[in-house]
Amino acid sequence: MPNPKTKKEIRKEIIRCGKDPLYFITNYIKIAHPIRGTILFDMYDFQQDAVRDFQEHRYNIILKARQLGISTTVAAYACWMALFHRDKNVLVVATKLSTAANLVKKTRAMYKNLPPWLRISDLAIDNKTSMELENGSQVKAVSTSGDAGRSEACSCLIIDEAAFVEGLDELWAGLQPTLSTGGSCIALSSPNGVGGWFHKQYSEAEEQKNNFNDIKLPWDVHPDHDQEWFDNESKNMSQRDVAQELLCSFNASGETVIHADDIDWLDEQVREPKIKTGMDRNYWIWEKPDDEKEYLIVADVARGDGADHSTIVVFDQEEMQVVAEYKGKVVADIFAPLLFEVGKEYNWGTVVVETNAGGVVIGKLKDLGYPNIYHALKGTHEQVDEAQAMAMGGVAGFTMSKNTRPLAIAKFEEYIRNKRLKSSSLRFINEVRTFVWQYGRPQAMRGYNDDLVIPYAIACHIRDNSVSVNRREMEYKKVMIGAFSTNRGTIDTKIQGMTGYKHNKGANTTYIGTDGREHDLSWIIKG
Repeated sequence: MPNPKTKKEIRKEIIRCGKDPLYFITNYIKIAHPIRGTILFDMYDFQQDAVRDFQEHRYNIILKARQLGISTTVAAYACWMALFHRDKNVLVVATKLSTAANLVKKTRAMYKNLPPWLRISDLAIDNKTSMELENGSQVKAVSTSGDAGRSEACSCLIIDEAAFVEGLDELWAGLQPTLSTGGSCIALSSPNGVGGWFHKQYSEAEEQKNNFNDIKLPWDVHPDHDQEWFDNESKNMSQRDVAQELLCSFNASGETVIHADDIDWLDEQVREPKIKTGMDRNYWIWEKPDDEKEYLIVADVARGDGADHSTIVVFDQEEMQVVAEYKGKVVADIFAPLLFEVGKEYNWGTVVVETNAGGVVIGKLKDLGYPNIYHALKGTHEQVDEAQAMAMGGVAGFTMSKNTRPLAIAKFEEYIRNKRLKSSSLRFINEVRTFVWQYGRPQAMRGYNDDLVIPYAIACHIRDNSVSVNRREMEYKKVMIGAFSTNRGTIDTKIQGMTGYKHNKGANTTYIGTDGREHDLSWIIKG
């Protein structure tokens, strides 16, 4: 009801605006247009969706292309929050204080262009960096110093161009506690390569590992941006600038081991797993076991210092398609039985354990009677069975050493470049984005990990350099282990939560750990 006339109509309209920010913005907020002057903010669908997200989620992180009007959308939301609520403290942080002050300036202009009857609270303080209303609410630009905002109870924190704010990790550590009483956060930015607070928070939001709701807005969400617009905008831009300013791509730093184009191709393969199982729901399954296929199962065991994860990756050995994957923090005594169950599920596939921290796991797998553990000759890494390994000086597992690591990483890069390695895992893609060259060595950026990259690289190396598993030998071992399991009454042929699970009455779901005690395995089986 624009332009209400009676007091009753005005009161009704004010209440409606206070309850619905979208109604308020689309009917009363005016913005400065470079050609048409001051006009009503006619929001696009993606802008309206963003406002709905601001209401639904306390924490929102927006990866955006330029020229989408998202900063204007955020300013309009800040105006609504300050005007229709008492004692709201909206803090704005950006690359520079002047940039943050510019968003405050937009908010102030929106307020002043409202109809007089809708300005239900007058301005009490009005300067370059803040506007405060008589209802106690304010919108204020703050510096990016380490103690910025620490002493203030923050109702809404807005971080503009967050990928470019230096020292944001420290700033966030100081500001986050001020939001603990129910405050919200809106972080928005175009990308600025991999690493840093914004990239990490956005990547974790995609994986649902933090409290942020992720919003991605590439150039083509704008209805007026067609291919002609894109071509015109990008013709004088570098590939890095196009990726950063228009495509919402983090992969433009030029430092990643895997080329940005190949990462984009990997990104296109990402899809949700069919099943997430296990106590921590970190065992992801995309494809069910196929009795006609052979599987390669590579495991990397955490060092035990809490900094990294233990991982299991299951490959269709012929297609090099990842069909299942685990990434979590479990002790070796639990990890070995989990690896055993995964291998049993996938046709007793060849299990390769990285040996640097995996000796205990290999020993436990042998104690459990796993029939198909990877052994190789020293030097050549030619795959042999256990008896040959003992006779010829071979070893169980695969060691990532200064000699084998460059070979495995090179093969990994080659497989991806030639599109021979296929994965739907978002966790893996996010690791690839931060797997970079540092001092001539390929490794995870500081603060990140390569817990999945390493088993993927090992799998590529083994796939090309090791002799295939002897099918007849493997079938013989299957029969032997099957008979062993039947006699002991422990033949649970599938893990619950996966296709074909059968939990026989009286089946044993425990094992004897290295401490001599019986441990419950039901959390692995139940999922």
